Amino acid sequence: MYKIGLTGGIGSGKTRVADMLAEWGAAVVDTDAIAHDLTAPGGDAIAAIREAFGDVAITAGGALNRTWMRDLVFREPDARARLEGILHPLIGAQTQRAAAQAQGDYLVYVVPLLVESGRWRDRVDRICVVDCDPKTQIRRVQSRSGLTAEAIQRIMAAQAARATRLAAADDVIVNDGATTVQALQARAKVLHDRWCQLATAARRPLIDVAGFPE
Repeated sequence: MYKIGLTGGIGSGKTRVADMLAEWGAAVVDTDAIAHDLTAPGGDAIAAIREAFGDVAITAGGALNRTWMRDLVFREPDARARLEGILHPLIGAQTQRAAAQAQGDYLVYVVPLLVESGRWRDRVDRICVVDCDPKTQIRRVQSRSGLTAEAIQRIMAAQAARATRLAAADDVIVNDGATTVQALQARAKVLHDRWCQLATAARRPLIDVAGFPE
């Protein structure tokens, strides 16, 4: 399948864009959603996280204690590396399984740290960045999560700089504070239609000089 890597900073609106693309016929594999499933009660990562970090890392309900873990990994880089060592192989395997089963006009990988990982450029045909100014990012995340501005800024500081993401982009969808839902939908639809055309072209058989399919 023709593959799009969709990314953006926290609060940029990439999940909303992915939902629109799925509604129009794209197959979507969301690595952030996979990570949440792995760390939900009964998730495949829970036992390993408990063993690595202790019972304090798991809530009474059996899920990852996200607040505790967020504070820990920002204080201790080694803890972040340990957590990533548990999660990344599981996320990778689940992503591959989901992609193998995907059906749609083209395949969208939603990857929050696509640029940061440095591993996706050769895995996708195009990279699309949902772009947003930092003030709007903070406002959006505060409204949905209750995190302090300081906590959100720490998360943003751990992600790629805005300029770095934009430099890696083949396509950009602007979703700043002045963007309405209708405007965002229109911008995403232009790219969806373009990606459908590219996906169709990629599926056509090659023709050799004699005019026969290779």
